[in-house]
Amino acid sequence: MRDFTARPEHGLVWISGASSGIGRALALKLAGEGYKVAVTARSHEKLVELQAEASGLAGSIVVLDGDVTDAEDMEHIMASIEYEHGTLAMAILNAGVYLPVHAEDLNRADFEKSFAVNLSGVVNCLLPAVRHMKAKGQGQIAIVSSVTGYGGLPTGAAYGATKAALINMAESLKFDLDKMGIRIQLICPGFVDTPATRKNAFPMPSLVSTDEAARQIAAGLKSQAFEISFPRRFTMMLKLARMLPYSAYFMLVNRVTGWRERPSSAGRHPVTPHPAE
Repeated sequence: MRDFTARPEHGLVWISGASSGIGRALALKLAGEGYKVAVTARSHEKLVELQAEASGLAGSIVVLDGDVTDAEDMEHIMASIEYEHGTLAMAILNAGVYLPVHAEDLNRADFEKSFAVNLSGVVNCLLPAVRHMKAKGQGQIAIVSSVTGYGGLPTGAAYGATKAALINMAESLKFDLDKMGIRIQLICPGFVDTPATRKNAFPMPSLVSTDEAARQIAAGLKSQAFEISFPRRFTMMLKLARMLPYSAYFMLVNRVTGWRERPSSAGRHPVTPHPAE
């Protein structure tokens, strides 16, 4: 038996972190395919602009402002979906921040904010979404992680840790959600061309545009795959690299990124929003 796949007639799609980057591009992509998409972020103005841009598409966009770090906010959004817009067919939990971490300048706030948005923010959306879908007997959930969750990379001590946790979370939840008729998927993009990634201080192989990322994700959501990862060759290389002994892994990452040759950092690094925020 095939797992549930949300179609426009099944109800609403909810995307968190939709004001820019992958979330924004995916909202437009799905609205173009006829879905009614509820978009959430802290920036009301950006969401309204997104809604206007989708006005001529086959589907539509509904603005539901909220901060994923506020559990009560997410409960209110779920209530709004239930009482004003109908059934939640699919939730794409995408909101996130990327705060580069350098060991020469460790800052507790970088870790705390990363955990609050990338990890607790997913949980705050996940709980009301699962409760709603459980009552309906079906649903589809996609958690946006990253290939940085496969293994440690330079500057990723906070971001990568949250993404690794999301991979484990999605894998663990699948066992029970399958029995409830709720399909869960894991999205692990490689490097996507956004204002945030352009500030990365190392080479980014196989860089893709946000539109291409949205295309890949939209196609994956309609497939029966558990993991949606892209570009395929790049992500497979990272998975294979993680199977190497640690000595070989660290040597390979240093060589590819040129990190060992880079001078040590000094002073605070500017906060860089991840494209999913």
